[in-house]
Amino acid sequence: MRIHRLEISAFGPFAGTEEVDFDQLSAHGLFLLNGPTGAGKTSVLDAICYALYGSVPGARQDGKRLRSDHADPAAEPRVTCEFTARGRRFEVSRSPAWDKPSARGRNGFTTQQAKTLLRERVGGAWVEKSGRNDEAGAEITALLGMDREQFTRVVMLPQGDFAAFLRSKASDRLELLQKLFGTERFEAVERELAAQAAGAAREVADLEARLGQLVERAQSEAASLEIDVDAAPEPAGDPELLSWLEEAASVRASTLAGEAESCEEERRGCTDRLEAELAREGRRMKLAAALRRRADAEAAAPALANAAATLDLHREAELLGSQLKAVATAEAMLARAAESADLAFAQVRETAETSLELAGKGLPAVGVAAELSRLRALGAVVGERLADEELLGGLQERAARLAQRRQELARAGDRQAAGLLSLRAEVESLRSTLEPLEQLAGESVLRTKEAAAADELVDVVRRYAIARADCAAVTERHLRGREHHQELRQQWLDIREERLANAAAELASRLENGAPCPVCGSPEHPAPVPAGDSVLGLAEKEERAKELGEAAEKALSALEAELSESRQRVAVLAGQGGDTDPAEASEAANTAREAAAEAAAAVAELAAGRSRQEELAERIDSTEQARVDTLAQLAQAESALTEIQGQSAALELSLEALRAGHASLAVRSRAIGQVVGILEQADAAQSQLDQATARLTEARAELDRALPDAGFASAAEARQALLPASEAARLESAVQAGRDEEARLEEVFASEELVVAVQEEAAGEEAVDLDLLRAEALQAEKAARDVTLAAGLARRAAKTLGRLGSEYADLAESGREPRGRAELLKGLAEAARGSGDNSYRMSLNAYVLAARLEQVAIAASERLVAMSDGRYTLQHSDARAARNAKSGLGLEVVDEWTGRRRDTSTLSGGESFMASLALALGLADVVQQESGGVDIETLFVDEGFGSLDEQALEQVMDALESLRDGGRVVGLVSHVGEMKQRIGSQLQVVKQRNGSTVHIVDALATV
Repeated sequence: MRIHRLEISAFGPFAGTEEVDFDQLSAHGLFLLNGPTGAGKTSVLDAICYALYGSVPGARQDGKRLRSDHADPAAEPRVTCEFTARGRRFEVSRSPAWDKPSARGRNGFTTQQAKTLLRERVGGAWVEKSGRNDEAGAEITALLGMDREQFTRVVMLPQGDFAAFLRSKASDRLELLQKLFGTERFEAVERELAAQAAGAAREVADLEARLGQLVERAQSEAASLEIDVDAAPEPAGDPELLSWLEEAASVRASTLAGEAESCEEERRGCTDRLEAELAREGRRMKLAAALRRRADAEAAAPALANAAATLDLHREAELLGSQLKAVATAEAMLARAAESADLAFAQVRETAETSLELAGKGLPAVGVAAELSRLRALGAVVGERLADEELLGGLQERAARLAQRRQELARAGDRQAAGLLSLRAEVESLRSTLEPLEQLAGESVLRTKEAAAADELVDVVRRYAIARADCAAVTERHLRGREHHQELRQQWLDIREERLANAAAELASRLENGAPCPVCGSPEHPAPVPAGDSVLGLAEKEERAKELGEAAEKALSALEAELSESRQRVAVLAGQGGDTDPAEASEAANTAREAAAEAAAAVAELAAGRSRQEELAERIDSTEQARVDTLAQLAQAESALTEIQGQSAALELSLEALRAGHASLAVRSRAIGQVVGILEQADAAQSQLDQATARLTEARAELDRALPDAGFASAAEARQALLPASEAARLESAVQAGRDEEARLEEVFASEELVVAVQEEAAGEEAVDLDLLRAEALQAEKAARDVTLAAGLARRAAKTLGRLGSEYADLAESGREPRGRAELLKGLAEAARGSGDNSYRMSLNAYVLAARLEQVAIAASERLVAMSDGRYTLQHSDARAARNAKSGLGLEVVDEWTGRRRDTSTLSGGESFMASLALALGLADVVQQESGGVDIETLFVDEGFGSLDEQALEQVMDALESLRDGGRVVGLVSHVGEMKQRIGSQLQVVKQRNGSTVHIVDALATV
């Protein structure tokens, strides 16, 4: 590849259009590209790279704008490069995307897309090859035999990069060499091996996981039965452990079945004892309450007798109350009687007409004082009993609530008892239903497999019938083919025999005068056998017959292979049961499917039944507890109701007489108060008006006369026996209540329950702790339920463990081949990846690149020897790296003066430049060879010459000038002054405020 011309417009630092004639620069084989720092020397190389590949090298692609900031806004950025490759001349022109000023565009600009034009010089005219960016790039890459990365490393030698490559680690060298030599296919091999190894490992891991899951499931089943896995015999592998667990589960199931029967008997006994004791406890509580009431009544009897006697004296003394009070009041009211007599007695008469308290009294004929005394006493009694009337209302309301509560509790108790009977009946029915379901559900997996196997057999029978029919057809075709082949072979043999019989005539027909005989060698043929036309055509006829026979033989071979394959297919299907009667196989499949469906339905029904069983157990527990609570509350309610009803009846009886036709005691109390007030006024008036003094005497005489009749010796004794109205009322109420309580107690002790309770108490039966009985009943119920459930689970677990053992054995046997394959692939993948038994830690990709690096070192050493005056050579090292690092991409410098090898980092600055330049040139040569021997006629070397002394620079220049051999052009990029003096042909880049420009200086041409 040789560059002829480069044209740059509005690109990089170049504001205008700059043209570089590389043919002129290349006339002397070596030219210098120089200019101050930042002028744009590297941008010239960027322009070449962009023209060829549509992008600039490395990081500059992302961090740099391609269009020149100095150019006119309307100027189109463009790079055009004319070059020769593989004997053909091309011109490529590229324009990067840029924003063109536009009045219609958004923000005043319109985006112009990138453009490419590739042309070829054909017959003196340019012919367009492509106008697409990707298509042109692909064609140029194919022409040059290098991608952009390889081009920038081979044609444009970046010395800084190769100095870093010289000192870099193996991993960094690996990245660059891989990009240059394109060893992705070896990485693909590594990845494929790794993927296959990972897939095989996953298959084995999946197998192991499935085996582990089977063991875990078995251990889980055993744990649910409280089987101690640690008690398994040692040493024991997983198969032995599974067998031991199955046996232990069977033993556990048998033990639990016996325990379940014992627990059920104990549960029934505890339930019966609890119910009997609850009934007895209710009777005992009622008897205790009645006894307490009777004890209270007996304790209160003496006090009630005293109260009755006191009350009798009060009633006797009460007959003298009017006389006693008349005497006392007559003396006090004598002066005021005259003034108020008329008014007071008028009011008394008016009140007597309307008041119930005075109805029929005939006032004022009957003494006002006596009636007043009576009403006052009565009013006091009524006032004292107002609180009792309120108490009676509260007791009646409470009795009504308790009666309603008792009815509700009784109904609730009946419902709960009926519910318990129903629930227990359902539990027994459900238990009998679940036992066959458990056995049927345990066979679900087996029946499903049997159904699948039966369906598969039906398919095999179908395919066997088809295969037999196909085999019969192939057999028929084979027979016909064999007959046809034998017929054609016989025809060929007949013709051949006929030809051999006429061989002399055939040979004679080929004899020519002067030509030697193929049999005797004589050039003379005195008497050749005459040959007819039919004899001369035998050879051709034989050849045709032979060809037909061979074709028939090939057809027969194909039929034989087809027949063998068909027979083998029939035999395989017969071995799989294909020769089974189709009707029998179909019937068996239907039966198996029905059995599997039945088992599947049993599994679902069993799960629902167990759920219902647990639900019923919880409901029985809650219902029993609720019934116990209800019975206790009912007993309390009945006791309280009995007591309240007795109190209410006693109060009602005592208060009814006090109401005396009034709506309530409060109403009567108000009426009595009004009448008492009126009578007090009348009595006072009467005493004061007419009889104050006489009445006093008469009252005293009357009192004296009445004392003996009342049983009192003196007035003082009568006054002492007279009680306040409230006290008299209280004593009367208490006496009446005591008598009522005695009557109620007689009724209570006559009831059937208390009679039984008294008999039980007389028998001396000890009380039983109900809480303990409840706890025992609950515990027995729970124990029976738990043991029954555990027994069922144990039976199922034993079956499950047996199935798991079989599955484990089958799965373990099927995993032998995958394990061997996984080990093999793992070893291959590790070796290709540079691990495992690969002692050099060198991957397959690194191994290939190590060979390329060895070639690069050899090629680089040829130039480094010349540059270093024969002192240094580069040598590839595959020594094993320390600390398990990757090996195979090491570089060492060999000092021929000392004969020692040392690390490339020990080179001085100038030595490093020479070594890196030699390395770059050597790499270019090797890559060029790898790219199909592409001839690179234009080469650029970028910077680094300033680190050389005069002698080293001379040697390097000699080495670079040797690159011109064979017509190669070398461009050196440098701003070193000595280089300007040594190289006459130069491309100078001039930096200006408005953008850079280029011009060619050819000092040699002007001489």
